[in-house]
Amino acid sequence: MTKQTHGKLNQLERLLPEGLLVDAAWLGRHGYSTGLRSQYVAAGWLQQPVRRVYQRPRGPLGWQQVVVSLQTLLARDLVVGGRTALELHGFAHYLQQQTTSVTLYGPDKPPTWLQDLDVGVRFAYRNDGRLFRQHRVSTAPHRLDAETGPHPGRPDSIVAQPWGPWRWPLMLSAPERAILELLDELPDQETFHQADMLMEGLSTLSPTRLQTLLADCRSVKVKRLFFFFADRHRHAWLKRLDRSVIDLGSGKRMLVKGGRLDAKHLITVPETFDGVQ
Repeated sequence: MTKQTHGKLNQLERLLPEGLLVDAAWLGRHGYSTGLRSQYVAAGWLQQPVRRVYQRPRGPLGWQQVVVSLQTLLARDLVVGGRTALELHGFAHYLQQQTTSVTLYGPDKPPTWLQDLDVGVRFAYRNDGRLFRQHRVSTAPHRLDAETGPHPGRPDSIVAQPWGPWRWPLMLSAPERAILELLDELPDQETFHQADMLMEGLSTLSPTRLQTLLADCRSVKVKRLFFFFADRHRHAWLKRLDRSVIDLGSGKRMLVKGGRLDAKHLITVPETFDGVQ
């Protein structure tokens, strides 16, 4: 091994922690040519889980490691949202089916190689601009050693959760944001029953954060669904929300074919659901 090769390997150990992955473009920016990458793979110093993606050898790859890699080393503004975020916040016991899909939210699509990775889940993507005008996704500061508290570079509806023995920051939607993201999936990807069970358990939501997100939310469907379920369970935070400044649109919204019209919220819901429990 030449002195230069040894120095580059030492640098790679500092830049790329075991358990995380990067793409060919990242290695190129850090001075690792195509030839050098091929040499490292042949020697077993790097592995390629899929084409043009690299990691240092270390056991099976989990989806959390992939997402942390995207958010930090690869500086992608993508967060875990919706159902999976609620699971990570401790509401998994309200969800009846095992997680097989992880939904990422952000302004730009994730890299195409993401779907080729064998990590036990399927990744889905949603553009966060469909739901929110101003409170767009940011995973700043894109650093593994970042504190998990609030950061001025991202909205407070995006939180960092320490993950794994290294306590790497895994960025995900706060529960107030995640429930709105989940409601956006009704009725095709999520069910009324699951949403109802989740809302029953969301007794500690922040009314301040909810007010901000509901006012910023573009989707009339999501906002009406939110108040439909909130009125069913009447948590204490509901009294502190000012509906008068939230645009709930006009006219009826048919969400369930053959359902009944909820007169208060002007949405069709399954026959089995009443507006208030």
